[in-house]
Amino acid sequence: MRKCAKAPAHAMGGLRELQRPPPAPLDQGVEKACPRGWREPPGLGLVEKEGRGAGVGAVPQPRSSSHPGRFSRRVVTGGICPGTRSTVLCVSKMEADLSGFNIDAPRWDQRTFLGRVKHFLNITDPRTVFVSERELDWAKVMVEKSRMGVVPPGTQVEQLLYAKKLYDSAFHPDTGEKMNVIGRMSFQLPGGMIITGFMLQFYRTMPAVIFWQWVNQSFNALVNYTNRNAASPTSVRQMALSYFTATTTAVATAVGMNMLTKKAPPLVGRWVPFAAVAAANCVNIPMMRQQELIKGICVKDRNENEIGHSRRAAAIGITQVVISRITMSAPGMILLPVIMERLEKLHFMQKVKVLHAPLQVMLSGCFLIFMVPVACGLFPQKCELPVSYLEPKLQDTIKAKYGELEPYVYFNKGL
Repeated sequence: MRKCAKAPAHAMGGLRELQRPPPAPLDQGVEKACPRGWREPPGLGLVEKEGRGAGVGAVPQPRSSSHPGRFSRRVVTGGICPGTRSTVLCVSKMEADLSGFNIDAPRWDQRTFLGRVKHFLNITDPRTVFVSERELDWAKVMVEKSRMGVVPPGTQVEQLLYAKKLYDSAFHPDTGEKMNVIGRMSFQLPGGMIITGFMLQFYRTMPAVIFWQWVNQSFNALVNYTNRNAASPTSVRQMALSYFTATTTAVATAVGMNMLTKKAPPLVGRWVPFAAVAAANCVNIPMMRQQELIKGICVKDRNENEIGHSRRAAAIGITQVVISRITMSAPGMILLPVIMERLEKLHFMQKVKVLHAPLQVMLSGCFLIFMVPVACGLFPQKCELPVSYLEPKLQDTIKAKYGELEPYVYFNKGL
């Protein structure tokens, strides 16, 4: 079994993401199961194949000391090489010095709007939707080991940053469980552009309006549930009620406004889908997270210790999520009808009406690729709330436990 580490990159500055290595054949054994582009670091001996010789868990001796200072802590660690079908135990007497690296520390300042936009631009990257389950599992292992301060020897910082990107895009921040693909924020671009484009194209007939509003609210309900604050459980009955209420609201708003705008200019009719989406968001998100409004959302101290539950914090978090979702769809659903109104008057566009829907889908994607990170970055995901704003009973609990040393509480508002 070989020690796996990324081969050094030459003539390249800054950090870069790792390329996904192909899976290795199973019949090669774990000794040859390292992905392409990975090699045994210099200065380390080999561990024989599992079940022979030294066996699993044996500590190899270094062949030379040609890399002084490159390794520090003496630990035995294990890990999964991405792209392989076998678990590889990375065992070494020496490990890369990453003692000063905190994998949970944000790469960009989350107190600033620009820092949050960069953060969400990273984790909502739609390319992460196509990452294999095996590679996502590798990312989770790497993140968890980094948190424990035990990472495979030779691990580089860019590997950990790439693992954290995959982890944040695919795993829930509260539970650590893998989220369904359609509900992830990284799926907002491919999923949202298709639904938005067809809603804006097929807005004239009643059956089309009802169908696409139903599709959109089904998609939104799944996204809302996936990105909820998981510390407050939601029952199946609550989810069904939320879904039914939001879908009814969206369809009723769209149908009602379509009837009211029949005599209005055509552009006004094109804005009906946005009005329906905004109205449904105001209903869908609070209904899906009503348990937080009833029992309160979990608030913590600066050290992530649970303090209690606050309904006021829940109201603030849910309000911010509603604003973010409406902002996410607003530019595309408001400006795109204006653009299409102008384009459809052109002579060549009147000859290719079959391409109008694909064009709107593509243009919707152009808006969403920027608006998803911008909307998610409007407010910090980890909210900070003064203790003085909480319920009096919770304030007393905090003062009795911390005195005046804890002026703020923190909670995950969801996305």
